[in-house]
Amino acid sequence: MGTDIPDYDFITNCMHCGLCLPTCPTYAVTGLEKSSPRGRIRLIKAVADGEMEITPGFIEEMNFCLDCQACETACPAGVKYGSLVESSRAQIFQQGKVSWLERGMKWLFLKHVLASKVALKFIARLLRIFQRSGLQRILSSSHFSRHVMPKLTGMMQLSPRIDRQFFDDFVGEIITPSGAVKHRVAFLSGCIMNVAFSDINRDTVDVLLKNECEVVIPRRQECCGSLHAHNGDFETARALARHNIDIFLKSNVDAIVMNSAGCGAFMKEYERYLVDDGLYAEKAREVSSKVKDLTEFLIEIDFKKPSSILKGRVTYHDACHLAHAQKVTSEPRSILNAISGLDIVELPEAAWCCGSAGIYNVVRYEDSMKFLERKISNLRATAAEIIVTNNPGCISQIKYGLSQKGIAGEVVHIATILNRAYRAEEERPRHTF
Repeated sequence: MGTDIPDYDFITNCMHCGLCLPTCPTYAVTGLEKSSPRGRIRLIKAVADGEMEITPGFIEEMNFCLDCQACETACPAGVKYGSLVESSRAQIFQQGKVSWLERGMKWLFLKHVLASKVALKFIARLLRIFQRSGLQRILSSSHFSRHVMPKLTGMMQLSPRIDRQFFDDFVGEIITPSGAVKHRVAFLSGCIMNVAFSDINRDTVDVLLKNECEVVIPRRQECCGSLHAHNGDFETARALARHNIDIFLKSNVDAIVMNSAGCGAFMKEYERYLVDDGLYAEKAREVSSKVKDLTEFLIEIDFKKPSSILKGRVTYHDACHLAHAQKVTSEPRSILNAISGLDIVELPEAAWCCGSAGIYNVVRYEDSMKFLERKISNLRATAAEIIVTNNPGCISQIKYGLSQKGIAGEVVHIATILNRAYRAEEERPRHTF
């Protein structure tokens, strides 16, 4: 339904050019054709044509892929590689071709934690107790953890630090700027963003208010469904999409503003995932058309340029699902260039995946570290004091990489640095919601 594998005559004609190969992080690591977009398309086609069964090797290649979609940016024929991989993962998921442990983890965390705001907040509170009790620090620093279970130690350090207060616990449903209202927008507060990145959400709302936006934050919104779709659970992804469509359509807004690249990319795809749904196809099209990344929206409305001066050497990392899935690359750079005083240096391979990729750095920790190594090497070359990006997963991953290498540097969301410039401009306290 809306994600079926496309016409393979077209795909076959596109599999010979190889322009995608230099852009693929997994191919760069292995040098193997099967680990390239072109190689994986051949595998997917062989399974679809009945020439090959879904083997452990096939499953491994589909899961090894980061789904960063850099190959889509490089492809002159416009092959939607991401849709192919996600459809294959869905086929694997539906046929139960995964281990009992993986099935159990997906059943628990995708279907029953991330898909429920109540359940997620309960688990987040437990994790917060674990983090703040000192147990995480003790386990992470112990000889046993560092030498016997280094993967587990890394995963604990990668997990986002849970906020003392969740974003939706202190924010109102409708927030109005103190002055004129020129735009009415809805805001997705997210699932992980809501419990672990409330400061970024707050900075985002502050920025919108500064730009004369009335901000609607629907109380009953749920996870967007992106992690479910990327991991093959289309059923749950579509259920969450339908729920959010109903909620956001009631908001009667000009735009739905996002500050998470993965969430924004997926909500822009609601239309595709529900194209065959007679009740929701048109509604999905309407919602998808209103979804805008924060930087995209600010450029469209000719955002207020800060008059203050911020000092610091800054570089920008392109989140994969912003640069490749949404094709938003110039807008963040235009915003940074509008902040006076910043010494902005371009990051080599800025759009190369950092290895976060949703939950990739958790389920494939060792592989993700290989991609992170290349990203940190490029960041070191810039000598940047501040690394700016547009995605929470990238922020956590890059922070972890810098700490592992002993490299000083602040990693911030673009909403944070822009709001910092606005606050410096007026030397005012944060907005009280």
